[in-house]
Amino acid sequence: MSDGLANRADYPVFFEIATRWQDNDVYGHLNNVVYYELLDTVVNRHLIEAGVLDPETSDQIGLVVESGCKYFASLAYPENVDVGLRVAHIGNSSVRYEVGAFAKGADTAAAEAFFVHVYVDAETRRPKPLPDAFRAVLVSIRR
Repeated sequence: MSDGLANRADYPVFFEIATRWQDNDVYGHLNNVVYYELLDTVVNRHLIEAGVLDPETSDQIGLVVESGCKYFASLAYPENVDVGLRVAHIGNSSVRYEVGAFAKGADTAAAEAFFVHVYVDAETRRPKPLPDAFRAVLVSIRR
């Protein structure tokens, strides 16, 4: 996550996500928890579409060990949000994912968030080194 506003060009992968009626809070904008849902959605969607994660059968899963979000502008229902994804760090069994949430057509992020996942054995919940194919997918979006 940067100290200033991220630009659209800072993210190599984007997903368009429609907001829902329930996403707005009493103040008329997306509730802060929704940004974490967007983050979780794009990380897992990218891994599933890349063929390195199957939530039902994978023997390795990612557990969130740290997260954070900075808010710069409001987003609200009804609005489609462009959510950018990049990888900032790859460790032996950990990954720091960063996400920018952009209003449709905006060049600067309305919010920037991050998740640190530690990948563990699905049964033992002990850290497990990232497989080569998984690592290759991460490297392809590393910035």
